[in-house]
Amino acid sequence: GQMTYGDYLQLKTLFAAKKPLTDKHDEHLFIIIHHVHELWLNLMAHELESAVANIDRDQLPPAFKSMARMTRILEQMIRAWDVLSTMTPSDYLEFRSSLGQSSGFQSFQYRMVEFRLGAKDPKMLLPHRHDAEIYERLKQALDAPSLYDVSLMLLKRRGFAIPDSVVKRDFSIRHVPNDAVRDAWLTIYRDSKKYFDLYELAEELVDLEDWFQQWRFRHMKTV
Repeated sequence: GQMTYGDYLQLKTLFAAKKPLTDKHDEHLFIIIHHVHELWLNLMAHELESAVANIDRDQLPPAFKSMARMTRILEQMIRAWDVLSTMTPSDYLEFRSSLGQSSGFQSFQYRMVEFRLGAKDPKMLLPHRHDAEIYERLKQALDAPSLYDVSLMLLKRRGFAIPDSVVKRDFSIRHVPNDAVRDAWLTIYRDSKKYFDLYELAEELVDLEDWFQQWRFRHMKTV
């Protein structure tokens, strides 16, 4: 009964994680922005796993909620770069040399989200070989069906002519466009009233893909 706001959120622990390596003013901003991104990525990974599990169980409404939340998370992460843009390149160079070889591309949560969304590339495991636990988690994500893969499995269960070569394959390799898959989505869009929940699934997937690509572009330009 004596728990406080700070106790519940473990704010002392959270703030203790900010350990600048220099006395440069803008390093504070740099650390905070990347901490914020990692927290959002953590929530996104949580929602992504929930969406995959619910689609696999043919429970689409809760999956839609998670997918909509993911798009809002991506919006927030994109906007966070706008705050970082108040730091000029010369401000950044004042402390960049102190960061060694560290880079945002080494974020294992970023890779986890990428893999689960279908951006599969086994070479992206290599920077994480030094940490056996994280490497194994990423390997599992690489080998697992992506959000889009489980969506195609759902279409097959619903009676669409999705080939086994699409839904029973090596999931560590990116999905390759397939005519039968295209035809299935065309059928859904042409009769959206009949297949409304699958039409809504398609729209959520398109929305998520659009925001994710926007964020990846900003991420690659910034880190």
